[in-house]
Amino acid sequence: MSLKTDLSSFGESTMLGGISQPGDESDRPPVRVIVFDACNVGVVLRAVLFAEAVVGVGAMFSAGSFVDWLLRFSLLTGGVLPATLAWLIVACLLKRYLARLGTSAQWAAGIVMGALAGLYGCGLLVMMGLLERAPWSASAAAGALLSSVLVAGLVWRAKARTPATTAARLAELQSRIRPHFLFNTLNSAIALVRAEPAKAESVLEDLSELFRHALADATESVTLGQEIELAQRYMAIEQIRFGERLQVQWNLDPEANPAKLPPLLLQPLVENAVRHGVEPSAVGAQVKISTVRRGSMVVIKVTNSTPAGVGERGHGLALANVRERLALLHDVQARFKTVFRDGMFQVRLEIPL
Repeated sequence: MSLKTDLSSFGESTMLGGISQPGDESDRPPVRVIVFDACNVGVVLRAVLFAEAVVGVGAMFSAGSFVDWLLRFSLLTGGVLPATLAWLIVACLLKRYLARLGTSAQWAAGIVMGALAGLYGCGLLVMMGLLERAPWSASAAAGALLSSVLVAGLVWRAKARTPATTAARLAELQSRIRPHFLFNTLNSAIALVRAEPAKAESVLEDLSELFRHALADATESVTLGQEIELAQRYMAIEQIRFGERLQVQWNLDPEANPAKLPPLLLQPLVENAVRHGVEPSAVGAQVKISTVRRGSMVVIKVTNSTPAGVGERGHGLALANVRERLALLHDVQARFKTVFRDGMFQVRLEIPL
């Protein structure tokens, strides 16, 4: 096996914290962004809360007392809430068709849908006999105005997820392989070349696979199964380096493998476990990686013992990056938690399946 790698090409590579991608950005096909991602639980929750907040404030202008305000708020909610949910359901069902439209057409579609939703809400109140005079024009205008604000929020959210407009930010968030890990791995491979050439070849193959993923074009997500495979390659390399000092335990649920994660999310977590658990200790440490499916959620745990103590507190950049990248992909449906108890440090992730 020959390693055909020009180290000069890594001058601005991920090893130094940047991104060096082959080819010009202009040569890449445009990324189709789904603006009307109204199927997301976080989007639905924020849209409903926003609409209700506007209704509550609007009811204050004509209310003479708290009881009067509460009655007006309840009356308006009977029309606004079904209209908001109707808008969200239609946007969710048609999101891929709407994504084919241009930017201006998407805005127009969202506003027209809002006006229709306003008329729908007004119609509900008329049918229930709660309005003496139906304000059709005002309802359509209010629906169009509220939907335009909601579309603006969805556009902003879509831009935050678009690689073309956030390349620099994603480069900073994307946890990458540290330089000294490369040098340690190459030194380990050199030491094995004569004594155990097959093992040296295996180490270089694992290293090549790690860097293939690290230098690949950024994608929105990969499966947990792919991330597990990559983390296993990383741990196989570190096993050569630390030997019996590194005790790895994998408890994996195959049903959890289809869950979606940002690329290269699990590797920095196991790297942290090795760095803060195994490296400082002369006797080594235990690292446990587990995945389990619980209904519609997947729980991922990365746990390491700390025989040498917690050591010097770091900046927490890797953990902060993982938390923010999870939020970009799964919004409020993802959970991230760290716990240190009884000499064990654990990172726990919960993501939807």
